[in-house]
Amino acid sequence: MTALRHRLTLLAAATVGVTVVLVSVVAYFVLRNELRSQVDEGLATQYVEVQRLARRFGPGPALGSRVPGPSAREGGLSGPVQVLTADGNVIFRDPESDVRVPVDAADRRVAGGVRKAVLRDVESADGVHLRVLTVQVAGGFAIQLARSLKNVDATLTRLRLVLALLSVGGTLLAAFFGRLFGRQVIQPVSELTAAAEHITRTDDLGRRIEVRSDDEVGQMAQRFNAMLDALERSRRALDESVHSQRQLVADASHELRTPVTSLRTNIEVLLSEEGELAGDDRRRLLEDVRAETEELTALITDVIELARGDEPLSGTDDVQFHHVVAEAVARARRRRPGTIFEERLEPTLVDGLSERLGRAVDNLLDNAAKHTPEGTTVEVVLRGGELTVRDHGPGISADDRPHVFDRFYRGASARGRPGSGLGLAIVRQVAETHGGSIAVEEAPGGGALFRLKLGRVDVRALAAPPAREQAPAQP
Repeated sequence: MTALRHRLTLLAAATVGVTVVLVSVVAYFVLRNELRSQVDEGLATQYVEVQRLARRFGPGPALGSRVPGPSAREGGLSGPVQVLTADGNVIFRDPESDVRVPVDAADRRVAGGVRKAVLRDVESADGVHLRVLTVQVAGGFAIQLARSLKNVDATLTRLRLVLALLSVGGTLLAAFFGRLFGRQVIQPVSELTAAAEHITRTDDLGRRIEVRSDDEVGQMAQRFNAMLDALERSRRALDESVHSQRQLVADASHELRTPVTSLRTNIEVLLSEEGELAGDDRRRLLEDVRAETEELTALITDVIELARGDEPLSGTDDVQFHHVVAEAVARARRRRPGTIFEERLEPTLVDGLSERLGRAVDNLLDNAAKHTPEGTTVEVVLRGGELTVRDHGPGISADDRPHVFDRFYRGASARGRPGSGLGLAIVRQVAETHGGSIAVEEAPGGGALFRLKLGRVDVRALAAPPAREQAPAQP
């Protein structure tokens, strides 16, 4: 396959070569016609003089001797003069010239009065190239006026040589500059090809092309670099996602061992001691099985939720976030009757998925209730598009705060309490997929304060009754 640079060189050379050849051909024929026109004008001037002499001296042999030669500026060398009759006999020939002008049928017809004049090129017997004008004179005679085209032919020969050299030189020069500048023009394309081959061979997306200009080739290099940036980001995100999923599977497998082992042990005890266990012991084992089953179910649900990863949201809709939070608070009151939940909710519209947002708020409230002693308050405030959940528990230590949203992470204060350590990780995932963020800080006066911010929030003064503090539900 011919390289693109070679094709550009050939194209440039062919284009310039064809152009120079066409210009040379046109120039040659224009100059040729101009030179021959000068010769014809000289012959015409002689013819005018012949007519004047014929009227004065009459037609005949004496007329030829009186025809004056052309001036030097009228073009061409002076040639012989001949007078001939209608039968083609030459009755006068210039005695000073050795050149004999051939006579043909057209000249005889002119002498016979059939034609008035004939202008033609002839080759004499001794090889002289002549321009001959044969004109009729009275009395059945014709006179031949000739001019040598030696100078014209020599000039045209030199011109053909010069134009041929110019065509060849122009073509070679175009090929040289086409190859010289084509290398610079094609350099980004060559680098692009080399980069593509390098990426194909090594699977390395870190290579970039140097952009040297703002033309179309430079823009192509910029687009290629941008494409590599996008591919590298996608590769990095994919690698992180795969690593995260593998880590999730590994962590989930580790966490599942405890409830599964406990369930199997209790079931084996029930089967082996069937009919021998007292009623209280049997009930206690069954309660343990139920609790382990619930913990296992919650863990599996959390793992499935986290397995969604950071996939883009689809099927989103306008969600009245204050209603979602109010419903989550109501569920928390039912699950945690010993905890007081106070909410102050500002009407807020969010673009998202109601189910996942509700799951995130449930986890925040459940986490706050776990770390709040019974009889104390959890404050839930939704204002300016930000949800804050504050508890009055022991708070989160400075060492634990950077890790509380990691999967399966359990701080020192949470160890020994039920839970899988996935709740806050789910909150962070929901916040990020909704274009927001989650953060935790130490609350004034003690306790932990969580701040949940969502993207695409529209705070509106929706027609809703003012929020009010609600008394804790009675157990």
